[in-house]
Amino acid sequence: MLTKFIVLAIYVSILFLIGIIASRRVKSMSDFYVGGKNMGFWAVAFSARATGESGWLLIGLTGMGALAGYSAYWVVLGELLGVFVSWFFMAKKFKHKSDEYGSITIPDYLESHFKSTTHTLRILSASVLSIFVIIYVSSQIDATGIAFESLLDMNYYTGALLGFCIVLIYIFIGGFVAAVWSDMFQGILMFCGLVLLPIVVWFSMDHGVSITDGLNSIDPALTSIWGGNQDVWMNVFTILGFSMIGLGFLGSPQVYVRFMSIRNEEEIDKGRWVAIGFTLFTDAAAVTIGILARVLFTESGQDPESVFGIGATDVLSMMTEGFLPYILVAIYVAIVLSAIMSTIDSLLIIASSAITRDFYQKIFHPDLKDEDLTKISRFVTIIMAVIALGLAMTIALVSPDRQVFWVIIFGWSGIAATFCPVIILSLFWDKYSEKGAIASMISGFISVIMFKFVFQNMESVGEYFIALDVLAPSFLIAMFFGWIFSKLYP
Repeated sequence: MLTKFIVLAIYVSILFLIGIIASRRVKSMSDFYVGGKNMGFWAVAFSARATGESGWLLIGLTGMGALAGYSAYWVVLGELLGVFVSWFFMAKKFKHKSDEYGSITIPDYLESHFKSTTHTLRILSASVLSIFVIIYVSSQIDATGIAFESLLDMNYYTGALLGFCIVLIYIFIGGFVAAVWSDMFQGILMFCGLVLLPIVVWFSMDHGVSITDGLNSIDPALTSIWGGNQDVWMNVFTILGFSMIGLGFLGSPQVYVRFMSIRNEEEIDKGRWVAIGFTLFTDAAAVTIGILARVLFTESGQDPESVFGIGATDVLSMMTEGFLPYILVAIYVAIVLSAIMSTIDSLLIIASSAITRDFYQKIFHPDLKDEDLTKISRFVTIIMAVIALGLAMTIALVSPDRQVFWVIIFGWSGIAATFCPVIILSLFWDKYSEKGAIASMISGFISVIMFKFVFQNMESVGEYFIALDVLAPSFLIAMFFGWIFSKLYP
């Protein structure tokens, strides 16, 4: 146990060092929120991917691989397509427009793009962003507590509070630059850890029986790429639910602010392959780790959650402790925290920008200079973080049987369904109007809540909506309302 804490201390020290070095570059609010728009492609690509993946990659997706088997690879395909479309068809357009408008936040971009004469769009986007970012950050703090509990035998609440304090300190010191640089460091750790583990486990296994045969002996449904359910429609909805997770990469603010920050459009051409390679290898490795764990640790007729915990969140810890030397197990503790913290830092900065710039400065104090807001930005970051921490603790107390994968996806889906349709239509449809954008955001926001708390609880069709989850239908509804209101109010 001492070894794990020593490795963790080294890891945290590196993060703090990054924060201190980054702080020297923070001289304005643009530096604090978008790194002065001077970030290189390696840093942006790794940061965008580490931020987009979050703790669900190591804790959630590995567990999903163990529970679902081969059909979990639909998540990999969906994410890969989302990243491909985002980097190849949207990133340069968005970078060009946001630079033209001088935007440093997503509400900045939207208000400038639609030449808004009121603050309605800015208020709406900043409000929705703040709400779902707090939910998303709280789910990441929740994942931090679970990780500390699973990997370090630490009390859940102590672990969540410790991880929260670590990430808050280096953001407070260095802002966006610290977040991006630390994301790159953490992304490299995530990549190496995920890709190497299934290779090590594979060479340690007895190859007398194939993986497919092993899964078949446990449950034949695990080897069906189509889901293996007797109900064909349930399989269709499950596949759509898995693969549509990638829609969230088509405009989510925490990802697209990275495109704002990159040095120039040429850097995007270089970074796209880094982002795609990272997504392919890490996501496929995470699902494979879960599948291997199912073969190695469970038997036919056995409830996998009785072995791996609720949502199979213990898969990674069982695999590392079963097949790696103790010192490497300690490093994997840092890798799990990297996945979680790389998302928390980015989200907190996004939430802080929504309150500080989009509310405080642009609406209530338009004469206030950017350089006067840097200190306020830091304190707003702390306040938002404390609110998210309180929500995470509340969720843990009220719902001890929650599945971290779907809690994280709910926060992710809320942000994506509200903003992605707006970003897509603003980039590719000249007739998209401000009223249409407002309709898209409101309908996407409401749809996520309705599908989660109403449709999923309906007796006859609820299980299908649970399998489909909230993102895909909410996304389509937001696109539809954006089109309708743009026609009605051009």
